[in-house]
Amino acid sequence: MICASLTSDLLDELARENAAAGDGSRALRGTIFFDELCELSAASQAKLLHLLPDGDAISNARFLRARIISATSQDIEEEVRAGHFRKELYYRLKGICLRLPPLRERKEDIPALVDFFLSKHAGLLGRPRPAVGASTMRILHEYAWPGNIRELENVVKKLVAIGDESVALADLDPETGARVGSGAMREKISLKEAARAASRQAERELIQQVLTRFRWNRKRAAQELQISYKALLYKLKQMGLDGSEAS
Repeated sequence: MICASLTSDLLDELARENAAAGDGSRALRGTIFFDELCELSAASQAKLLHLLPDGDAISNARFLRARIISATSQDIEEEVRAGHFRKELYYRLKGICLRLPPLRERKEDIPALVDFFLSKHAGLLGRPRPAVGASTMRILHEYAWPGNIRELENVVKKLVAIGDESVALADLDPETGARVGSGAMREKISLKEAARAASRQAERELIQQVLTRFRWNRKRAAQELQISYKALLYKLKQMGLDGSEAS
């Protein structure tokens, strides 16, 4: 659940579902994840507090029986001190607390995260998993990631969708550690340019697949692709595919 959009009415509905389930054997099970907990409104904080059992007192049907996991990118203890987050709710949820440093302080995790997100989004988007070059990994390591892991995931998702590393990383500035703004010297990439890059990548993949199928017989590949032999040779020259890939 995204806490910024979680209203007290939605929590009321959750409570009704829980109560309607009857005793503990049929009440809500599984796991409820509250994302960005500090974004809960004051009314939602009060409502959630009354839905959570205190200690082992879970026999009352109004209490949620599900396992609760919550996360926030903000300093929740500072939010409590400032009076923005209810102290009672904080201690009710605290339980086992894991504190993860921001991504910029654990950049050794970037390769593993990139590998995971590449596989995830290649599967979700039905796209081939792209290779990530050394220069791209260097940029990912040098960037400060103010948006943390979510920002890294979005960049990798863009890379999978477009298939062009230069386009996917175009608005990252490793020197300042920030995204390139309108006043930056680096030129922005337009949507049309991104679409052209994706089209070129798709064309390259299709040509390679057909050539592999026909064991790099260019004449048969041209017939299959419904283009002239001369046009195929021109495209191969553009792509830097001289036929050395054939086995």
